[in-house]
Amino acid sequence: MTDSGTTPSNLYPILKRQVRDAGLLERAPGFQTWAIARNLLMLAAGVAVLFTTDLWWVQLINAAFLAFVFGQIGFVAHDVGHRQAFATPRKNDRVGLAHTNLMLGMGYGWWLAKHNAHHANPNQHDHDPDIDIPVLAFSREDALERKGFLRFMVKHQALFFFPLLLFQALHLRAGTIEFLLRERTWKYHTTEWVLFIAHHVLLFGVVFWALPFWTGVMFLVVQQALFGFYLASVFAPNHKGMLVLDDDHDLDFLHQQVLTARNVRSSRWVDMWYGGLNYQIEHHLFPTMPRVHLRKAQGIIKSFCEQHGISYYETSVLQSYREILEYLHEVSAPLRQRPARVDATG
Repeated sequence: MTDSGTTPSNLYPILKRQVRDAGLLERAPGFQTWAIARNLLMLAAGVAVLFTTDLWWVQLINAAFLAFVFGQIGFVAHDVGHRQAFATPRKNDRVGLAHTNLMLGMGYGWWLAKHNAHHANPNQHDHDPDIDIPVLAFSREDALERKGFLRFMVKHQALFFFPLLLFQALHLRAGTIEFLLRERTWKYHTTEWVLFIAHHVLLFGVVFWALPFWTGVMFLVVQQALFGFYLASVFAPNHKGMLVLDDDHDLDFLHQQVLTARNVRSSRWVDMWYGGLNYQIEHHLFPTMPRVHLRKAQGIIKSFCEQHGISYYETSVLQSYREILEYLHEVSAPLRQRPARVDATG
């Protein structure tokens, strides 16, 4: 229950004061530097394996390993995009550009615009780009509006959900190119193009220098598909299958961020695999909080929500995916219903 004298609108400042007093909003450049160094070492190891053997099955394993490394690099890009690491925006931006455009082949500016819109309006119709996906629907109304091929995809979206994640890397590149062609006044426009092109020259150049042609093709297809799958599968449990809001919702910031998010129960392995995004509630309430502090913040935030009667949801890795598939299946149910038969008598 909410304490006497407090209202939903002034609960967040109280919570923020508790989190700040615990020192959890302080930037963590040391942790981020360690994460960057670790990722570079893993990247170097994967590149070295490219030149050690032409055996296709070894390179298949290496492709999976480098998909994981790319995902870890993406988490650093996410961190600096939220200004979690370094004191000035410029330093965070430099690291972000190097990690997104140069190392991953996706656009820093495109991701910032998209991700900031998501944070401002999580799971809100027509405002959250993360639920504006033509081949998926997150409400029955959206499902019924789909036509043609998209209607077929949405009709069976629970079945297609995981296979679609394999194309996420292509989506990232398409979004980047569209953004850079449209936003010519973006301050890093030229820098992004140069780094984006350099990434692809290096990626294709190194792979086909090290490997025979068809082994190289196999490596690229598998590495990119698994990288996209990994990144998308980590982001998917955060909100999909949770409360979806309309424009006229009356939730304050605290309730909106907590009620639309799902936490995945933590362990050392889960924290590493998810890059801290398994603490989605904490991250949405305090996006600038370094991920190294999220575990400690969870204790404060979870207790605060329980004290004030705010539903705080956390579940296991497998259960989170089960809930997503069940939700998608339920939303698309009207498309699978047979039309009522008309009795042609008389």
